[in-house]
Amino acid sequence: MKTEKCSNEFLGETYYKINHKSGLTVYVMPKENMKSCYAVFGTDYGSVDTKFAVKGESLTIVPEGIAHFLEHKLFESEELDAFELYSKTGANANAYTSFDKTCYLFSCTDNFDSSLKILLDFVKHPYFTQETVEKEQGIIGQEIKMYQDNPEWQVLFGLLKALYHKNPVRIDIAGTVESIAQINAELLYRCYDTFYNLSNMVLAVTGNVTPEQVIKTVDENIKAETPVEIIRETEEEPWEIVTDYCEKDMHVEIKKFNLGFKERIPENPLKYSVAVSVAFELICGKTTDFYDELMKDGLINSEFGTEFFRGRGFAVNIFAGESESPEEVKKRIIERLSFLKENGVDETEFEAVRRKKYGSEVKCFNDIETLAGALVSMHFENYGLFDVFEVYRNLKKEDIDKVIRESFDESVCALSVIK
Repeated sequence: MKTEKCSNEFLGETYYKINHKSGLTVYVMPKENMKSCYAVFGTDYGSVDTKFAVKGESLTIVPEGIAHFLEHKLFESEELDAFELYSKTGANANAYTSFDKTCYLFSCTDNFDSSLKILLDFVKHPYFTQETVEKEQGIIGQEIKMYQDNPEWQVLFGLLKALYHKNPVRIDIAGTVESIAQINAELLYRCYDTFYNLSNMVLAVTGNVTPEQVIKTVDENIKAETPVEIIRETEEEPWEIVTDYCEKDMHVEIKKFNLGFKERIPENPLKYSVAVSVAFELICGKTTDFYDELMKDGLINSEFGTEFFRGRGFAVNIFAGESESPEEVKKRIIERLSFLKENGVDETEFEAVRRKKYGSEVKCFNDIETLAGALVSMHFENYGLFDVFEVYRNLKKEDIDKVIRESFDESVCALSVIK
């Protein structure tokens, strides 16, 4: 078992990376001044992983929504579900499935060791029967219908369907009522055995704990597993989009929109993510004249925001909000982008935003929930927790000009509207 100490003297922060003998990678970030602890047990497996194989075996194609379905089922055992066990330790537990990962988590102020034992135990001891699968199909079917009535969810997936022809990101994370009806216990075990191998997982713990405390519980509750090599098969995605406009009628007081630009997968995802977050602030942040103009003209309200949205095989820059004239908002944004592509961003404004963003990142070290999630993400994306600060420190105006100039291609832009 190898332990690596990772420190940043400027920030005065330290975390530990432990390559556990079981094959699991463990991160611990002690925060002695905190009263609580936060733990995340995650696997590099999400809704886009619908075609896969273990090296040497044949390809498996599974129904859409199975990763999310599996997340639900792991909380159940033959005797009790995990939430009943957590109620005895006083921990708050949850889980989520995204496009490219599944995470199980809890926070607590007391009984950390017992709560961590519950987490490790239920995630590593699956229990599926056809009877319990059929029961869950009804429960998740209702959840799917609930999301079909959610305008924010529908406007996003409208955009993804407009931008992507083949990538599974265009499909709802929970799947469809029809797709989950195809799920059975055998398929669930197939997905579990492939993606819940410890070599594909990570445990991150932050808060008032020590590495020794965490490793003792891991030693007692996790058995070694032979690593697996996972082959994820994806169809080649055309660069052109499906359509540049889509709309849907729902019960909303004001139209909701997502304006998205399909992007190439960046060579350096971390640097691109930092650069585009700064670019968004300079394009339409709340301190820009452009934002004020949109507000004064009644084209947007306080719900307006931006997001760089990426994962395995997909990357999208999104402007989102509410407006009675989404098409005019799109026109204005494209005009703003054209101006910045031709003239570049202002050096003084760039430096102000860079410093502000850097400061926001520093503040995150006071939030153990954010830190635990960041440790999981950086592990799966293969960078260090402190790397983002070096990117911010070395970021130049020219980096932002390049991102704006080479991204935000109007020919692969789509507008999704809920009206």
